[in-house]
Parts: sequence; structure tokens; C-alpha cells
Amino acid sequence: MEKRRVHVWIEGRVQGVYFRACTQDAALDLGLKGWVRNLRDGRVEAVFEGDRDRVEKMIHWCRHEGSPGSRVDHVEVKEEDFTGELDRFELIA
Repeated sequence: MEKRRVHVWIEGRVQGVYFRACTQDAALDLGLKGWVRNLRDGRVEAVFEGDRDRVEKMIHWCRHEGSPGSRVDHVEVKEEDFTGELDRFELIA
């Protein structure tokens, strides 16, 4: 399978609603590697790396599902070179 890596920024009501924890759960369910963290400006930032179709499903999850109580207004996606250096999916405090 073709591999893909994306860097994403999620805007909306995404802090204080378990968005990071739910993102980690969804990424692990899809077998993705990467990380997720809150930003001081109220956004959530994440990197997803894995099979192309699974990364696409994760982007869809960020845009259309999210955590209960969240509201996603915008998702910015930046393609990056796949490195394969990540060994897990981590929630960064």
C-alpha cells in the first residue's frame, strides 16, 4: 500500500471536549502513527502517518466526526514526505 503523511490543524470548539483523546483512539483504531496536541490559540495540531486510505479516513474523522461536544469549523491539511520514523501514536500534553 502507498504510504502518506499529513500535518493537520483543526479549528473550532476542539479543546476541553476530549478531542485529543478521541483523535488518539481513532488513529490507533486505524493503525496510524503520529501525534496530537493542543495549541495555545485554541486549535488542535496533529500528524498522521500510515496507509494512504487510512490517513484519508482520519482526515474525514477530523472534519466530520470529532469528539462528542466538539465543533469543527476548519481543517487545514498539509502533505509532508512520509518518513516512517514514527513508531506509535502519541497524545502530547
